[in-house]
Amino acid sequence: MRIAYLDCFAGISGDMFLGALIDAGVDPIVLRDATAAINLGASLRIETTDRSGISCTKVHVLVGTRIAETAPQSSAFPQQQASAPHTHQPKTQHQHKTGVPHSHAEASVPAHEHPHEHGRSLTVIRELIRNASLPGPVIRTAIRAFELLGASEAKIHNVPVDQIHFHEVGAVDAIVDIVAASAGIHALAAEKWVASPLNVGGGMVNCAHGRFPVPAPATADLLRGLPTYSANIQMELVTPTGAALIRTLVEDHGLTFGVQPAMAIDRIGYGAGTRDPKDFPNVLRISVGTSIEPERSMQHHREDADAKQAESPAHKHDHHTETVTVVETALDDLSPQLLAHVAERALALGALDVMLTPVIMKKGRPGTLITILCNPSESVGMQRLLLSETSTLGVRIREDRRSCLQRIFETVSTPYGPIRIKIGVLNRQVLNSNPEFEDCREAAAVHNVPVKLVQQAAVAAYLTQPTLKAGERDTSISNG
Repeated sequence: MRIAYLDCFAGISGDMFLGALIDAGVDPIVLRDATAAINLGASLRIETTDRSGISCTKVHVLVGTRIAETAPQSSAFPQQQASAPHTHQPKTQHQHKTGVPHSHAEASVPAHEHPHEHGRSLTVIRELIRNASLPGPVIRTAIRAFELLGASEAKIHNVPVDQIHFHEVGAVDAIVDIVAASAGIHALAAEKWVASPLNVGGGMVNCAHGRFPVPAPATADLLRGLPTYSANIQMELVTPTGAALIRTLVEDHGLTFGVQPAMAIDRIGYGAGTRDPKDFPNVLRISVGTSIEPERSMQHHREDADAKQAESPAHKHDHHTETVTVVETALDDLSPQLLAHVAERALALGALDVMLTPVIMKKGRPGTLITILCNPSESVGMQRLLLSETSTLGVRIREDRRSCLQRIFETVSTPYGPIRIKIGVLNRQVLNSNPEFEDCREAAAVHNVPVKLVQQAAVAAYLTQPTLKAGERDTSISNG
């Protein structure tokens, strides 16, 4: 399994994420093409720089020939005051890329100020991205990130989300950051995303809503429920754009938080933040590699199986048993919307599986049994999730043993692109094989065909492109 690990000891921003992706091997052309596809007259300037002795990649978004972050700002979107007296208060990684409620009352401003710019609404930005000549998965990820950012701003201002208008220059910067990052996420093709807890920095910062403690309001809302801390430096380290990208990875790509998983790393990338504080490496590090787990290539599986068979014919079992923890509770007074939310949060926090089962409870009341399957080390977090997010007054906990087939992935070629096939093996015999649904869904969106058509093509390709030796495939088992 391909894993990407984000080490956010210096927080995260959109430009830091772009730099880390490029430094880790994502082709800059992918990000440049994505920037050009949205047709805003923006471009990327990519350079190698130094942060506290660490060589890293810095990405600037240009609007024409000027860096978007330093272009003139509208009075409707206040930033750091250039004329303010010097203080030791923190500064932002770069200008905030957030929104303000649209109002015609601001149309009249003093002559010495910049005229009000209406900017782009979230609806306009959504359509701009949707109409870009980009792959479907990239478009969906980019729109999702902007919707999350817009939703947080709308909540802060207590207005409908479509009344949020983003400042003209800031919107270009934010759109490029998010769209290019979305293209980079899919180009990296990591099957699993993991991140360290987020260092948000500290102190106070001037933003569109006035003077606030770090993290800024939109950032704080986007980071709700995620592990954060403040250490080392009085400066904003997580920007709203960075928080929106992290939130999107959590909700749509299954990103979890914790220590780096067991993995063989082959690429490491460092993305530079705008500021360069003394004795603090203001960088985002991304490590990319392969998990050290039973999910290995078919070739490795055959080599290992052959070695075991040579040692002892009795050691031919490709399945294994393990201990898992079951955390569950039954509820008859919880909204279906919250039930779905709890299931999604459990998976995002590392649950192996989540089941919602209809049950009849006392007094004949229909209810739902929430069952979470997790590793023992995740039990406490799952218990806290149920106790804090649901109306339950208690949960049941038990340990079970489960027996698992050896899981192996093959990639097959189809008319709709490469599709991964998950294979279950016992005693060198294939018992189950299914196309990865997310691969099929993304390919179907790109080619505008039904998902089931892609699934059928993947199964057909797998059956006609066997890699197991003759006699090792159990043709009596249905593949589907």
